[in-house]
Amino acid sequence: MSVQPRPGLLAVLREWGRIGCIGFGGPPTHIALLRELCVERKQWLSAQEFEDAVAACNLLPGPASTQLAIFCAWRVRGRSAALVGGVAFIVPGLVLILALAALFLAGSPPRWVRGAGAGAGAAVAAVAVQAGSRLASASWRRVQRASRSRWLLYLAAGGVATATVGPLLVLVLLGCGALELVTRRVRRAGTNAAGTAPIPLLAAGTIGGGALLPLAWVAFKVGALSYGGGFVIVPLMQADAVNHYHWMNGGQFLNAVALGQITPGPVVQTVAAVGYAAAGLGGGLLAAVFAFAPSFAFILLGGHRFDRLRSDRRARAFLDGAGPAAVGAILGSAIPLARALAEPWQYAVLAAAAALLLLLRRGVVLTLLSAGAVGALMAVGEGPLPH
Repeated sequence: MSVQPRPGLLAVLREWGRIGCIGFGGPPTHIALLRELCVERKQWLSAQEFEDAVAACNLLPGPASTQLAIFCAWRVRGRSAALVGGVAFIVPGLVLILALAALFLAGSPPRWVRGAGAGAGAAVAAVAVQAGSRLASASWRRVQRASRSRWLLYLAAGGVATATVGPLLVLVLLGCGALELVTRRVRRAGTNAAGTAPIPLLAAGTIGGGALLPLAWVAFKVGALSYGGGFVIVPLMQADAVNHYHWMNGGQFLNAVALGQITPGPVVQTVAAVGYAAAGLGGGLLAAVFAFAPSFAFILLGGHRFDRLRSDRRARAFLDGAGPAAVGAILGSAIPLARALAEPWQYAVLAAAAALLLLLRRGVVLTLLSAGAVGALMAVGEGPLPH
């Protein structure tokens, strides 16, 4: 295959913006669209280069498909393209989710809007179970037999932490990663690992003072310390947004998660809806900046080391501990998400959504839109809605 000339920045803006507009369905869709663009259609990257990029991005914390979009743009035209392509990929969905947040999280939204939000929100716990079960299955198949007991321990730790001590989940994720790293280092005493792992064990401190600084810290945790796919942001945010800072109630948080699922682009944009609830449009934009800044930093500062990252034992060991804990956190998040439901009909919607997703294998977007339609009909029919 002959590699084509590098594209101009306008081409990067156009192509990555197109993917940001049509990228419904989460990371699998984003990866497929980027591969079709960069490998098959434009031939800017070889198939092996692309697969290596996917593997390296999966070793990093934060939204992997966003990092892949930034990395591919960096590979085809350098840092300026990484900035242009990354922003073009993020902005369409960000604009849409902020507009929807203004509608669904307003102080007194129309009754049908409240009903649609309550219906879609009722299905979110089933989405969490589907996302967690898929990740758990894939992760289990990669685990060596000798490590399966630790894998189960990490999975349980993440689930229990989400259901009980939500604000400390980040420490549990880091602790599981560190434990696996130490365990393997002890077993390989005297063996040198290759390269330097850019695992960002960023300080889990606190930022205080006003609403914006705590919001920035919550968003930063989402972007820099989340492992295991986009949905892990749900347990990372829920305890802070609902219980600690009281930026929103449980029903509004369900609405925010649903909005993040039905809009194109990265699921991490859910943090913008939380930011909107905390501090309006400025809060939504601030949260987005802090959530996505780590992804840009990882690529712009460490992209040239990705080849070494894939073969680094320490990076893989850390992810092999933090990853299962994150999967457990996603599964565990279904418990507080289901507890946030207030009306009996919402539990019926949750059961129907679980059947659609887990038994009939229907898509997340279709399921959430259907649940929202049921809620809107319930509102129009003067049925009870959560407060």
